[in-house]
Amino acid sequence: MSDRTPLARQFLQGTDWADARVAPLAGDASNRRYMRVHRGDETAVLMDAPSERGEDVRPFVRIARHLSSLGLSAPRILAEDTRNGFLLLEDLGDDLFARVIPRAPDREAELYGAATDALAHLHDQPLPDDLAPYDPALMADMAALAFEWYAGDTDSLRRAAAHAAMLAALAEYASDASVLIQRDYHAENLLWLPERAGIARVGLLDFQDAMRGHPAYDLVSLLQDARRDVPPAIEREMITRYLARSGADAAAFDAAYHVLGAQRNLRIIGVFSRLCLRDGKAHYVDLIPRVWSYLERDLAHPALAPLAPLISGVLPAPTSEFLKDLKRRCATPPTP
Repeated sequence: MSDRTPLARQFLQGTDWADARVAPLAGDASNRRYMRVHRGDETAVLMDAPSERGEDVRPFVRIARHLSSLGLSAPRILAEDTRNGFLLLEDLGDDLFARVIPRAPDREAELYGAATDALAHLHDQPLPDDLAPYDPALMADMAALAFEWYAGDTDSLRRAAAHAAMLAALAEYASDASVLIQRDYHAENLLWLPERAGIARVGLLDFQDAMRGHPAYDLVSLLQDARRDVPPAIEREMITRYLARSGADAAAFDAAYHVLGAQRNLRIIGVFSRLCLRDGKAHYVDLIPRVWSYLERDLAHPALAPLAPLISGVLPAPTSEFLKDLKRRCATPPTP
């Protein structure tokens, strides 16, 4: 548990889990770490989110309680120390969608259907107060991470033109910011809880960065998954399912879906490159070709006709040679 072990133990001492055994769990791309604590046959999850590394558990607590109040399966908060960055959470298990589907591929549509229904339910509910908007200006800036970290040295005028075209597309087709978006709603952040009913069968994990955004955003996150291939037939089926539940206009939603897909995939390409070049996490480079394939598909939509040639004229394709060079330039991995 590293140099924060005394603080973590002090936190646990103030709970019913004072004598619990602690074992590490997989981390994520952030500075948060997770541990499973064992008390007899019971388990809970300890989140360690150090403020000195830019983490803050308060948004997680706030959004978790909001989601739970709506009948969704966010982890219950068992104990909290917001000053030192520790939470003790309900343990929702290990059955991530990304693990369940390979074991039971015949249930893939069922799981994605439940996740789509959970989104539709969430989008029918009131927003929490003071949720920051994920507006076109911010989204265009986030998409520009691809130019900053992935493309390297490029012509500043072409980069500016691409940014302006991305901003214009977002403003025209995806400016609706009417729902809570979790922003990383995908198979490695969703747990299958078959003992529960309806939308509660979908366990939610990564929502502390929630904002107010477009209803298509989290559906893009779910169906254009950077870490696994979602069959195109399931992607189409889930979009149709969501439209039937929400009553959204199909043509307008389709345009927004692809514009947001382009924005999100550009951002991810930039973030994955940054994780390599700045943080020494080279394995994220291996995911870029899949994200690039989504980007190419999104850019083929007529709504993105002004942007498409600007992207192809600025960003290099992720050839094996380009990715090999990107990995060569990765930072030295941090010492655990």
